Amino acid sequence: MRAIMLMFDTLSKDFLSNYGNDWIQTPNFDRLREKTVTFDNFYGGSMPCMPARRELHTGRYNFMHRMWGQLEPFDHSIFDVLQQNGIYCHLVTDHSHYFEDGGATYHNRYSTWEGFRGQEGDRWVPRKFAEGHAETNPLNKQGISVEQHFANRTRQVDENEMSSVQTIQAGLDFLKEYKKEDNWFLQIECFDPHEPFFVPEKYRKLYEDCPNESPYFWPKYGRVTDDISSDDLIELQNEYAALIAMCDHHLGKVIDFLETNQMWQDTLVIINTDHGFLLGEHDWLGKNVAPMYEEIIHLPFFISYPNAEVDTHTSVLSQTIDIPATLLDYFGIANELDMDGKSLLPALKSKETVLHDEIIFGTNGGHVNIYDGKYVYMRASVDPSNGPITIQTLNYAMLRGFINKEALDTMKQRKGNRFTNQYPYTEIEVSTYIDSYSVGHLLFDLEEDPQQLTPLDNPDVEERMIQKLIKIMDRIEVPESEYIRLGLRN
Repeated sequence: MRAIMLMFDTLSKDFLSNYGNDWIQTPNFDRLREKTVTFDNFYGGSMPCMPARRELHTGRYNFMHRMWGQLEPFDHSIFDVLQQNGIYCHLVTDHSHYFEDGGATYHNRYSTWEGFRGQEGDRWVPRKFAEGHAETNPLNKQGISVEQHFANRTRQVDENEMSSVQTIQAGLDFLKEYKKEDNWFLQIECFDPHEPFFVPEKYRKLYEDCPNESPYFWPKYGRVTDDISSDDLIELQNEYAALIAMCDHHLGKVIDFLETNQMWQDTLVIINTDHGFLLGEHDWLGKNVAPMYEEIIHLPFFISYPNAEVDTHTSVLSQTIDIPATLLDYFGIANELDMDGKSLLPALKSKETVLHDEIIFGTNGGHVNIYDGKYVYMRASVDPSNGPITIQTLNYAMLRGFINKEALDTMKQRKGNRFTNQYPYTEIEVSTYIDSYSVGHLLFDLEEDPQQLTPLDNPDVEERMIQKLIKIMDRIEVPESEYIRLGLRN
């Protein structure tokens, strides 16, 4: 048995023709209509990048227990379990966060891995190489990572030098060697179309509104400010669309290989992403700092399963946490791990399958969100400090660097709990850059208002959603500080 997961980063559902976009040019994503089952109700969980990847390893929510950070000593990894059962696991990726302090324990869970440098602010090419770059659009993000990006671009002049292109090619190289082998899993993970939206000109030319010089291609996260016009947002969306066009082109190479080698018939194939992105919707840009609107958290997701019996779509409510259980199920390995997720395979055999009555999602220190298939409730911090926040950890790395001494001075040793698989752990008080308090609680009826344009004022529904949220929080044993932060404890 063989399985492939082709994962993109920051792939917004609303920018794919499969999901109804009538101006985007994604012919190869469109080919997935016939090759896969399209999931219409698939969501992220723990946000953003590394918390989402912890879910891919563990099948568990983690955003109320831990901020961005390494895979913990107490975390189980599905890829360790697969290897213990004779499944060879290989990762190819240009997601540079794997190679930084806050991600350095994830890629080592695979049998082998291959990484490609140069995405975003990857500390790669000496920054002096960035001197004199001409693109100075004032709307773009500023700072060290931007200078680093321009230095990295000096080694990405041609399309075949771009790291996501190299990643796809490395995946194809693996498939050429292993197409006749059995018992393997391949994860092809591309950082694109994550910002900055750096893409060869031939893809930008697909969208006439893309400017020739000084493009708006790297938005600052936050609210849309007065200096950003509607034309600026159109320009930004077109730059994003151009990068998706490049992803689409190279996706086509994978589809072609699977067709030529008749692998669709006997291989589990997953095409997914970790989260979407706000490009002016709801007057926000980015992902972490804004509430988890549909554009961020409602994800494109596709599976080709050799024994699928449903038609080309399923509406089952599902999440990233379901992928690890699915892989175990597919390879016939008993799932002895305590997961929040469930196998997706039953939903591919019957339209009547229900996996989750409710799901939750969010970012550490931000809104905590619950969705029951009709209503989504976004619970904000009730204190202007947006705290208290505590994390449960045995690792002290952040994105780059380490947790500071002021936070470590608050450390308390605790006995194990469900989240730590009964390992003893340390609890640390931390702060956040996210201000959910200023936004407040939000309630939407997604059946009546799928674009989340009009928040509801319905105390009865709100109370029902609060009780559902508390029930899940109790089950997954979140820190007591979360109940206090959200005003769910006196």
